[in-house]
Amino acid sequence: MSILAGSHTKVIVQGITGSAARLHTKVMLDYGTQIVAGARPGAAGEVVCGVPVYNTVEEALLHHQIDASVLFVPGRVVKNAAEEALDAGIRLLVIVAERVPLHDTITIVEKAEEYGATIIGPNTPGLISPPEHTKLGFVPSQYYTPGPIGVASRSGTLTYEIVSRLTSAGIGQTTCVGVGGDPIVGLSFPRTLALFEKDKDTDAILLICEIGGTMEEEVSELVKKGKISKPIFAYIAGRTAPVGKRVGHAGAIIEGNRGTIESKLQAFEGAGIPVAFTPADVIGIARKIL
Repeated sequence: MSILAGSHTKVIVQGITGSAARLHTKVMLDYGTQIVAGARPGAAGEVVCGVPVYNTVEEALLHHQIDASVLFVPGRVVKNAAEEALDAGIRLLVIVAERVPLHDTITIVEKAEEYGATIIGPNTPGLISPPEHTKLGFVPSQYYTPGPIGVASRSGTLTYEIVSRLTSAGIGQTTCVGVGGDPIVGLSFPRTLALFEKDKDTDAILLICEIGGTMEEEVSELVKKGKISKPIFAYIAGRTAPVGKRVGHAGAIIEGNRGTIESKLQAFEGAGIPVAFTPADVIGIARKIL
């Protein structure tokens, strides 16, 4: 099984005629994702990888059932594209773009909450469900295999490294979600964990974390309150980051004592969440938990 998206999910790609979108539309289709339509103003009538293109999402919905949208559009126009999809009735949006203005993200997330929709990202590689052969975004599928671990991550490339180690060790995944590397994102760690908690095929949850922000501390509070019963383990990037220096993602900014490596380690320790010292150490912890 999977969370958020699976083999039944019908997908539209906004901005499908761009070079990156064309490439990843083909890769998603080859993996098994049901992409039924694309949208870009002025491109109606074109066909990309066998997928019909429409001027708008609303126009595409006249011809297809659509459950989710992957937005391959520049950060400066993400707000317009996301609002178009939400207003048309799409309830799962994957926003891969970097450099989305923070105010635009806030507006998108607030509108999604009003509609009861889910936003993944911005600044995310997307999500992948190996058992369902479905991915939304540009997650490299060769590193993933079906299994019992749910993964939520703030880092794209670090996810690929750690998951490839799990796969090589014979430990597969139910769904892997890149929540995004910006200071404000739609789907956070706590909300992702709540979805994994309900998924009968997810036996344990791996968090791939970074310094900055407070999502890890929020997870610890949920665990201490008994809201998450499944075992959780983690890796935190940034142990050796210079104090006071901004590094990595925009979401990895530390303000005062909040978001520091010490704060996150203390929070996880208090909640009984084991933390791997290196990416390689994740394998040993996973084996003990399973």
